[in-house]
Amino acid sequence: MSSAWIYLVRHGSVVAAETRRFIGHLDVPLSPSGEAEMERLATRLAGVPLVAVYASDLDRSRRSAEIIARPHRLTPQLLPELREMAMGRWEGLTADEINAREPDAFKDWMARVGEFPFPGGESVPDLLARVWPVFERIVSAHQGGRVAIVAHGGTNRVILCRALGVPLERLLAFGQDYGALSLLEWRGSRAILHLLNQPPPP
Repeated sequence: MSSAWIYLVRHGSVVAAETRRFIGHLDVPLSPSGEAEMERLATRLAGVPLVAVYASDLDRSRRSAEIIARPHRLTPQLLPELREMAMGRWEGLTADEINAREPDAFKDWMARVGEFPFPGGESVPDLLARVWPVFERIVSAHQGGRVAIVAHGGTNRVILCRALGVPLERLLAFGQDYGALSLLEWRGSRAILHLLNQPPPP
C-alpha cells in the first residue's frame, strides 16, 4: 500500500513575534530570524523528493514556502483555505490587551479554546471546516509521493487533531513553534505521526 507523506511546516518567526500578538489574517512578514529558520529547514529537506509545496497565501507562509521549494525547483501552490484562523477584532492585540478590554470574553476563550468563536472571526470548528477539505484533496492527489504544506499554528493543529482523532479542545497539546516540522504518513485511511514540532536545524 502506497502512502502519502505530508511534511507539515509552520512558517518562520515573524516581525514583532516577541510581543506574542494575535496575528490571524494580518499579513505580517518573516523576520530575519524567520528567514534564517526557513533556510536551515530548506537545507534539511533538500534531499527529500518533494513533488509539490502548498502554502497559505499570507506573506509569512508564502515566503517560507518559497524558501523550502527552491532547492526542488518547485513553485508553491498558494491556497487561501490554509490561512490561519481569522481572529476578528482581536487581531493585532496581545493577550494582556484583550484581557484588559474584554475580560469576560477572554476568560470564555481560555475556558473554551476548542469552540470559542473569535469576535468577528472564526472558531476552531470553522477553521477545521475550511482547512480539512483542501488537506484531503492534497493527500488524495499525492498517494505514493511526498509534499510539504507550509501554514500556521492553528491550521496545523486542526489538521493534526483531525488526522489523529484528537478532540479539538485539545489542539494546544500539539506544539507548533515557528519554523517547526511535523511529519504525517497517510497510509490508506490511517494517519501515522512520525515527527511533531521538530525545530529547524541549528
